[in-house]
Amino acid sequence: MAISVFDLFSIGIGPSSSHTVGPMRAARMFVRRLKNEGVLAQTASVRAELFGSLGATGHGHGSPKAVLLGLEGESPRTVDVTTADERVTAIRTSKRLRLLATDIGDAHEIDFDESTQLIMHRRRSLPYHANGMTLFAYDADGAPLQEKTYYSVGGGFVIDEDAVGQDRVVPDDTQLTHPFRTGDELLRLTRETGLSVSALMLENEKAWRTEEEIRAGLLEIWEVMRACVSRGLTQEGILPGGLKVRRRAAAAARQLRGEGSPQAHAMEWATLYAMAVNEENAAGGRVVTAPTNGAAGIIPAVLHYYVNFAAGSATEEEKQDGIVRFLLAAGAVGMLFKENASISGAEVGCQGEVGSACSMAAGGLAEVLGASPEKVENAAEIGIEHNLGLTCDPIGGLVQIPCIERNGMASVKAVTAAHMSLRGDGRHHVSLDKAIKTMKDTGADMKVKYKETARGGLAVNVIEC
Repeated sequence: MAISVFDLFSIGIGPSSSHTVGPMRAARMFVRRLKNEGVLAQTASVRAELFGSLGATGHGHGSPKAVLLGLEGESPRTVDVTTADERVTAIRTSKRLRLLATDIGDAHEIDFDESTQLIMHRRRSLPYHANGMTLFAYDADGAPLQEKTYYSVGGGFVIDEDAVGQDRVVPDDTQLTHPFRTGDELLRLTRETGLSVSALMLENEKAWRTEEEIRAGLLEIWEVMRACVSRGLTQEGILPGGLKVRRRAAAAARQLRGEGSPQAHAMEWATLYAMAVNEENAAGGRVVTAPTNGAAGIIPAVLHYYVNFAAGSATEEEKQDGIVRFLLAAGAVGMLFKENASISGAEVGCQGEVGSACSMAAGGLAEVLGASPEKVENAAEIGIEHNLGLTCDPIGGLVQIPCIERNGMASVKAVTAAHMSLRGDGRHHVSLDKAIKTMKDTGADMKVKYKETARGGLAVNVIEC
């Protein structure tokens, strides 16, 4: 299996990678399939059915909105987040949908009544994964033209029914210079080659892109992260969705700025950076899936901690080198979770989202602070070990409570984990591989109600008002 760091870090839209980004991509894949098979012009109606966690919490996660925009050909990376709500309102008001509207000359307008043609099955699931959706297309006589099932398997990754049962989530057979599937294999390769974790990842990424393209792409991701934090630290008001959750990051940042040296409050700033991102995510803003939207604040927060507090007197160019190395090392850790467990809250609970992001951030920070590969692996292991068993129980199905605070807490854990590893010698009793396996086993044992269904935990013990 070949997974790129750019699969784990992708620019998208909030509030959820599995419930918003994935469904938008799936709907876009479906309508482009209609075009490629020559039946788009014959299509008179479409229907979408969402199952499992998508059906149970899809409204709170913006899944219907994502499906409508995807059917109009929008991509999570490029959709205009400032006009998206207006477009969806227009579709609902006019009951008209422009299939593939983004492709000049290919737009095909049809009738569409969301109440009967976008169905959310709250208690029905498809067999392969909790996040399943089936799309249908019919001609003017009601005869079926196309039917396709897709699974949003976490982090915005989407596979169709044809890929079910394969050993890979992303069917990419690219030959890597230094392939690895486990943490033990990664450490063995670093010993054999003398390369750091980030340098080894860089060599693998060259299978797809030049070094210049890799660097430029990762710095673009950083710029989106930085812009997201900046927006989140200035926006105030009430988040959408009905819970009336107040944005807190901006007010808290003003207080901190008035309390003296930022260096004295580094960990508080790390918390606020993460909360700023996840408030933006909850508002449907532009974020980087890292590796999911529910956990999108952790890696940007720890990267900001590195740039603002840990990089010392480093030049701007040296900081950029550090950012690239951080993301490469974090990507190496993320690949291990994607390969051997899951990053989907609907599959293994929030340990797969916040836990994996905390682990990735800890490994990335340790790398740029000068840790050996063994210490990077140790930092990543500490990061996940202390998130094991974390349930996904969003109140009202919204990525707000406890998600926003949870990102802030995990950012502090990641920083602590990196520093703990640096104080050690890299030797520890629990390997990252064993911690990841434990996470997978714990997720399998976890009751379904604790896996992004809004039917357990805080979601039922706190009244939605």
